[in-house]
Amino acid sequence: MIRTKNISFSYEEYENTEELNKDDRELVLIARETALNAYAPYSKFRVGAAIRLESGIIVCGANVENAAFPSGICAERSAISNVVSNHHNDKPTVIAIAALTEKGLTDETISPCGNCRQVIAEEESRSGNKIRIILAGRNKIQIIDSISSLLPLQFNKMNLKVNLP
Repeated sequence: MIRTKNISFSYEEYENTEELNKDDRELVLIARETALNAYAPYSKFRVGAAIRLESGIIVCGANVENAAFPSGICAERSAISNVVSNHHNDKPTVIAIAALTEKGLTDETISPCGNCRQVIAEEESRSGNKIRIILAGRNKIQIIDSISSLLPLQFNKMNLKVNLP
């Protein structure tokens, strides 16, 4: 029997940073500033990510491209690597992501790529904490409760528990 199921999610949407609470606005502004640090000589697409930890510490990451594709790293994975390496026991609570082109801040929000979605999902699993995701563009800001909204059928540690005949 074939069963059809739908997957949907809801999110908050804002027109500008002034509508955000103080902490979220600060994180978006830091993500935008961090995008300026990106090394993106090939795509000219700079991405910044800022993660707030439970302690209040903010950890950042920027994308780093490489002539030997795909040896670069995305901003989200760069920031999460920083969390794991330097703040192992401090749980991430929210990540803000912003991008710049040669013309400035992107008009629309950008969403994490598949690799970054998987890494955010793994970090939620490792820390036991949901991570709110703030996607920040010039014309709108979207806030998503957890990576499970963007990656509903995620591969996780439970998939590794396979019984082979």
